[in-house]
Amino acid sequence: MAYYSIFPEKDATIYSNPDRDTLNTGNDEILELVKEKGDNNNLYYPSRILIQFKDSEINHIISNKITGNFSANLQLFSTEHKNLGQNQQIEVFAISRSWDEGSGRYSNLPILSNGCSWIYRDNINRKTEWATSNFALGTTGSIGTSTLTQGGGAWYTGSAFSNLQSFSNAEILDLNLNVTSIVQKFSSSIFSGQTYPTGIPNNGFIIKYPNNIETDTLSSKGTLSYFSVDTHTIFPPKLTFKWDDSIHNFGAQSTTKTSGKLNVSLYRNKEEYNVNEEATFRLNVRDKYPNRTFTNTSNYLNVGYFTTASYYSIRDAHTEEEIIPFDDDYTKLSADSEGMYFKIYMNGLQPERYYRLLFKHINNDGIEIFDNNYHFKVVR
Repeated sequence: MAYYSIFPEKDATIYSNPDRDTLNTGNDEILELVKEKGDNNNLYYPSRILIQFKDSEINHIISNKITGNFSANLQLFSTEHKNLGQNQQIEVFAISRSWDEGSGRYSNLPILSNGCSWIYRDNINRKTEWATSNFALGTTGSIGTSTLTQGGGAWYTGSAFSNLQSFSNAEILDLNLNVTSIVQKFSSSIFSGQTYPTGIPNNGFIIKYPNNIETDTLSSKGTLSYFSVDTHTIFPPKLTFKWDDSIHNFGAQSTTKTSGKLNVSLYRNKEEYNVNEEATFRLNVRDKYPNRTFTNTSNYLNVGYFTTASYYSIRDAHTEEEIIPFDDDYTKLSADSEGMYFKIYMNGLQPERYYRLLFKHINNDGIEIFDNNYHFKVVR
């Protein structure tokens, strides 16, 4: 029943185009994967995305929040893509060297080089270049053709340090990369100082096209554009942790609603929450048309329950964007002697926004969605 998101401490796009191979874009609102056509030739030059989250926040979640196994997904939200090829493949790897974000922008003239670029991992003054050969154990980097400028990052290799997402240009173009194994490697280093291959330092993630696409200098896949941490929208990148901490301890006088129409009401909703709060919401579940019985107590005093196949979802009340989807594994409702309940970590939501809660219940009658305009706001 748990979703917990954190936001990047830094991100940037680095470009192999010879006109921009020392360009820093650490302050841009957009991250992009693009193969730019050269100004002086017909070659296409790829870009890559670097993104990193704080050790302290990863440590806090894993040591203080998560119970049992977890999943971690790196999510980037799409903006205006251009001229996309029909099929896309995107890779993510764990970066093996540290890098500086800088404060440059793509539009700077002259270009600003006070942070990472295709050639440098710090800046044009210190001039610490990304390795292009003699890589450390278990790592690689640069680019697999002498036609293009060497550089562009260094990263760990192997299935435990990478993942791949494939999609078509007709599908949702947000990136949702499973990075669970990489985060586990970060965690082993953060908690116990484990070294490669058990643990690796958290230098963040590099997102790129596969090598065969990058080194094809005669064609382009179009431009994939995503909001950065510097965006002024509600769609910055995020690292979302998911785990199942649902519990089902039904009360002695409980009734599980396996069929029939239901009335569902939300209580313990303060309607306004600080971004640092962890809020527990409760549901009152009862029959819409209760059976007529003769008794000396009210049947409204009996606690009613959904079945164990019940879930919550969160949407942005204004845009209708699905912030947390119905998830059969990670948004299960819990139950105790008071009824159904669930917890929301507010710091994974954008502040100064209104959100709407929905509930899904599966029983013998099928699936029913309860959308009764249950709203709350997150504030700073």
